[in-house]
Amino acid sequence: MLRLATDADVHGDIIRGLRRRLPQIELVRVQDALQPGAQDTEILAWAATENRLITNDRKTMVGHAYQRVSAGETVTGLIATTNQQSIGSAIDDILLIAEYMPEDEIRDQVVVYLPFRG
Repeated sequence: MLRLATDADVHGDIIRGLRRRLPQIELVRVQDALQPGAQDTEILAWAATENRLITNDRKTMVGHAYQRVSAGETVTGLIATTNQQSIGSAIDDILLIAEYMPEDEIRDQVVVYLPFRG
């Protein structure tokens, strides 16, 4: 199962729902692992060693992920949620990725955008 982390932009109901639906999920909140106020670039560098990151920040985090790739740095896959998707649907999509997408497959993706379906 994919190891996951959430940045501070991910809705708390998504985190609680993931843990409730899959109690054995390995899920770390970035704000618990890094210093308060960590910048996107620092978060992505940390995530590159951890094989995980979920964000709701499509404005800057996604851009920084592509900049890392352009610079030849590792991006292990960024899962980008959206406020237009229901909490339940986001949880379903994230669990689908966590349970069925191997770490080496998501490592080859710069960004996986949610929702999977319209």
